[in-house]
Amino acid sequence: MKRIFPLIIFLITVSLLGIIYIQVSWIRTVAKMREEQFEEKLYLVVQKVAEELVEEAVGDSEFSGQSSPFSFQGDVRDIYRRNSVSARFSVYEIKEKLHNAFLQNNLKDLQFEFSVNRDGQHLLSTAHFQEMSRDSMHHLMVYFPLVAGGGSLLENLTPEEVLFIVVPDIKSIVIKSMNGLIVASILFTLIIITAFYLTFGTMLKQKKISEMKTDFINNMTHELKTPLATISLAIDAIRTEKVQKEKDRFDYFTGIIKDENKRMNGHVETILQAAQLEKQEIHLEMSPVHLHEIIQQVCKNLELQIKEKNGQTIFDLQATNDLIEADVKHFSNLLNNLIENAIKYSKENSLYIRIATRSIGRKSIRIEIEDHGIGMSKETLSRIFEKFYRAHTGNLHNVKGFGLGLSYVKEITQAHQGRIKADSVLGKGSTFILTFPRAL
Repeated sequence: MKRIFPLIIFLITVSLLGIIYIQVSWIRTVAKMREEQFEEKLYLVVQKVAEELVEEAVGDSEFSGQSSPFSFQGDVRDIYRRNSVSARFSVYEIKEKLHNAFLQNNLKDLQFEFSVNRDGQHLLSTAHFQEMSRDSMHHLMVYFPLVAGGGSLLENLTPEEVLFIVVPDIKSIVIKSMNGLIVASILFTLIIITAFYLTFGTMLKQKKISEMKTDFINNMTHELKTPLATISLAIDAIRTEKVQKEKDRFDYFTGIIKDENKRMNGHVETILQAAQLEKQEIHLEMSPVHLHEIIQQVCKNLELQIKEKNGQTIFDLQATNDLIEADVKHFSNLLNNLIENAIKYSKENSLYIRIATRSIGRKSIRIEIEDHGIGMSKETLSRIFEKFYRAHTGNLHNVKGFGLGLSYVKEITQAHQGRIKADSVLGKGSTFILTFPRAL
């Protein structure tokens, strides 16, 4: 598994990068083709408009009905100039012709600037033509000569004019025409990345769960073997004639058997509760109860453990209305787990527990359980509610358990429509804050 896992991640990563590279290359290729097609189409439209302009200019000439322009009495060069496109049409007329031609060729809303030039001079031009014509990198320019066609009276005699068209930001136009393809490409790429992320996350989660369950089984085996071994030794002792004759010693060993049996039952109950929570089989028997009474009872049950550590318990129960809807058994277990953790993870000969309640408006009540124990690191704090997770306690070997206590606490809190969070500083202690709705 350790070798296969990195290999799978490597293969998936390479495949994902390869797909992204192919997608990007394909989009670039299509964009280049679209740009070439657009340029070719634009040139054909400009050519058509240019030929129409010349045809109309020659057709409207002052001597169009005469057999030859030389039969006209006057300056021939002046006649040529008066029958040029720049002389016959205004900027507005040429712009309208271009606009209509673009519409007919599916180039709707195309922004453009144009100019009619002769000998390098702008005879007719739109406002921004000169500015845009300087930036050939971002703007597309096409041009077509405005000359009379073959057979015309003014063939080879009209002034040498050129129609220039500039289309700004050609790449944006091409990309806009590819919006559907680009969106689809990005969408499918994101789906692949999401699938990869989910697969990777699931594999990591399964790996983590596998390791945690292995630790759990090892820990459970140890926790159950210890009382079994103690019971076995106690039974062997009871069987001896000497112990059977001495009542005190007999009672001592039977007491050990009872305590260890109770301890084993507690472990089994914890495991069963975890299984029931996972299957969502726990059914709460809700009833109105006084929170302060439950807190006092739980602390009374743990009084001997607190005294063994010379502990100090501070009660700061200031909630004005402590009535809540709760399952007494599970809610007591919830508080019991949190206070037991404070006892387990306390510093040597320095057990301090503070339990406080506060009213939060009229609808909620808050519980704070604070200790001055060993505290938790940020990594541990982020994982304490995970099932089977147990914090590393360094040289503190007397802390036992299955890593199910806080997972159970969170599940029961949420089942009571409550919220829980933890704050902790390593070496200084921890505080668990729970909020529950009041009974209506």
